[in-house]
Amino acid sequence: MARVVVDVMPKPEILDPQGQAVAGALPRLGFEGVTDVRQGKHFVLEVDDSVDDETLAKIAEGLLANPVIEDWTVRRVEA
Repeated sequence: MARVVVDVMPKPEILDPQGQAVAGALPRLGFEGVTDVRQGKHFVLEVDDSVDDETLAKIAEGLLANPVIEDWTVRRVEA
């Protein structure tokens, strides 16, 4: 078994209202110095060793991310 992490983030040119809301709330909560926040999604998949990188890319692009507005990365990590 392998552990795979897929991170999905809005493309830089796409507005991120959730990130903007967090960035606006931080100073009100007493946290200074944060100039920008981008909010994304983080998926952890447990896969057997037969699942190759091409299949993982298809999963990320076809199901976990919207490639029109989101970028994604796939990485294998130690369990």
